[in-house]
Amino acid sequence: MSEMFDAVDALVASRAPLPPAEERKRLRVAHGLTLDDVAGALKVRRATVSAWESPKKPTEPRGPEREAYARLLKQLAELYPAPVPATFTAAAAPAEVRPLSTGEASEAAVMTATENTQTPVPAPVAAAPAAAPRPASTTRSTSTSRRPGARKAAPAGTPAGGTDPRFENGPLAVVDVDEDGKVLAYCTGGLVLDVPAKSLPSLVDWTLKEAKLGAPKLSGPGKDADPLLVLTGAALERYGLPATLTEEERIAGRIPEGHKVIKQLARAQWQLTKRGFGPWARIYRPAQGSERACVQLCIPSWNALDTRHWGTAGQLAPAELARLLGVYASRVMTPRGSTAVTGLELMTALHPATRASEPDATGKRHSEHNPGSLGKDPVDCAPCEAPDGHPLLKDLPRFHVRGPAEKLFEEAYDWARPMTDAECTLRYLVGLDVNMAFAAGANGLNVGLGAPTHVTNPVFDPKLPGSWLVDLSHVDLSKVKVGKEWVELDGSLLPSPFTPKGERPEGPAWYATPTVAYAVELGYEVRPLEAWVRRENGRYLDGWYNRLRDAYLATMADLGVDADLSPEDFLAAMDGYKARDPELAIVVAAIKATVKGGLGKLRERPRGEGWRPGEPWRALSRPTWRPDIRAAVISRTRINLHRKIVKHASFTGQYPIAILSDCVVYAANGPSPLDFLPYREGKPLPGGFKLGINPGLVKHEGTQDVLWGEEVRERFNAPELNLARYIKDGTVTDADNGE
Repeated sequence: MSEMFDAVDALVASRAPLPPAEERKRLRVAHGLTLDDVAGALKVRRATVSAWESPKKPTEPRGPEREAYARLLKQLAELYPAPVPATFTAAAAPAEVRPLSTGEASEAAVMTATENTQTPVPAPVAAAPAAAPRPASTTRSTSTSRRPGARKAAPAGTPAGGTDPRFENGPLAVVDVDEDGKVLAYCTGGLVLDVPAKSLPSLVDWTLKEAKLGAPKLSGPGKDADPLLVLTGAALERYGLPATLTEEERIAGRIPEGHKVIKQLARAQWQLTKRGFGPWARIYRPAQGSERACVQLCIPSWNALDTRHWGTAGQLAPAELARLLGVYASRVMTPRGSTAVTGLELMTALHPATRASEPDATGKRHSEHNPGSLGKDPVDCAPCEAPDGHPLLKDLPRFHVRGPAEKLFEEAYDWARPMTDAECTLRYLVGLDVNMAFAAGANGLNVGLGAPTHVTNPVFDPKLPGSWLVDLSHVDLSKVKVGKEWVELDGSLLPSPFTPKGERPEGPAWYATPTVAYAVELGYEVRPLEAWVRRENGRYLDGWYNRLRDAYLATMADLGVDADLSPEDFLAAMDGYKARDPELAIVVAAIKATVKGGLGKLRERPRGEGWRPGEPWRALSRPTWRPDIRAAVISRTRINLHRKIVKHASFTGQYPIAILSDCVVYAANGPSPLDFLPYREGKPLPGGFKLGINPGLVKHEGTQDVLWGEEVRERFNAPELNLARYIKDGTVTDADNGE
């Protein structure tokens, strides 16, 4: 009899209709399953499962695969029921009616979504009764709910709203207009709010008074993050804003001051910051005591989400964009502008310039300097640290070109050399890329906090941040100390650690502290002629590094790349990781851009504004305009890489072919890093290259044939063409592939 029942079940399953493709994907993602997981269980190819979920033209499974697939979807649907759309106005929702979805699966999904966040999520409670159902829009994702009283089981990596009652709906919302003309705010965690606002001023009012958006401060003396509204094209039209900027407006970075929406804001007594109404507009009223009244806008169609760093984020549906930006906001911070601006703002958020003092005799507190911060006033850099055109250099002759003895030039590597005859007999060129290399360079780095002090004939102190004028031309890479032992190397096959182009210095030059300290580490004496040192110093970037490292590792773990994988498993996990969740892959790219951009902002150059050489520019008024800190991080990053190269060469006799920033290329007999990295029983060479996802460890950047490298160099008649620039996919372009 049981066999008959099984046959009946199979017959029903073979003819039963399957849910739409979007629902199939929602159910899979809600349970944290990858395409590979499902393909392995059903014994089909990964591409087959992907085709079943294709939103444009999904294919239908057949035979026993359909039966098994239907069974899987049925069980997942019981765990993750589709949310019931309902009309519910956020303004009318009492604060206490905000339960999460019920069920163990929902709880697990919420806990997964909030890993590595500072604030725990409360346990779910019973769901409130739904309001009268409303037909769902056919053009919207089925993963959202139209009432603030319910949350769906969100995909892995989706942040839920915070536990702070002021910000229980999360840090941001994507504002859109549905087919029926209803304005909706898509929040994190799958929540959707109805927006009653009819104009932009009323939208700002609603956001501050009713939306419960924002995020708690990242440090004790800091400030809470202002709510962020992302306006879609439909929302721009609803609120009287242009869908795109004209060429003139794009260059200016704002719409004209006389625009009708700006006049509406002014009549409602709202103000704009000096940068005006542009892609990242800030609308505010002066603070009343400790209470801030500020809302930030992000307008993707005005190029707020630069495709170089945010990929296709600007083209995502509202719910998906809310999820993507929500993950970034919860793990890094609410975006304050470009990834570069956000990287710099994160430094200040973790180390605010001031703090409240202890109460005085009258019990009143005052604002005072926050120890460990850069303070609230900018400081002048040393003349050698100043970029060309800086006011400190205004007395130099107009066409004077400063040499190494006048200018600190700490930059990332761009070095290559011809291959040896022995290397040409090997089959492959294999590229290694250092994960989050510049973040790793910032970790534990002692940097200056205050103004520099000039010293003549100083004794070098590796613990003292500063810029040193010293002759390092006597350092011979053919004989260096590795650890405590002297080793002999082929110095002609190694780049100099002291110059970005890898050329041996020819005389005195300015260097940051980590570069000079490395010369001492290699076993050579240094005698600085002069220095600009910073007596007030500290590990200012540690918290910044930790925050970005945790964000990176948590997001990569969501993509199936964990920190404790074996070398073989790590290489397998990295293969195609971006396709497992393209939205989270964009978050990874944005986190990396936040690191590089934030450090770049420490030496921001003039950006038009009618600037002339010798005049100050806007960035100089920031306490965070600190070219010395940027130079120290880049110096340490370059030295960290060179140290690994020397260690690898001393142990294996292998030397790099090319280096670009944090990507290094070796010739090898096999296509994998494991074909030349000296692993022994799964353990790497101490101090050398180690495969892994942690910052400072390396991943496989790409592999090409040695014949490809020789052909490219011959085609361009460039025996020292930097192959690291093209090793990723072999395509020769002007773009840098070194990350």
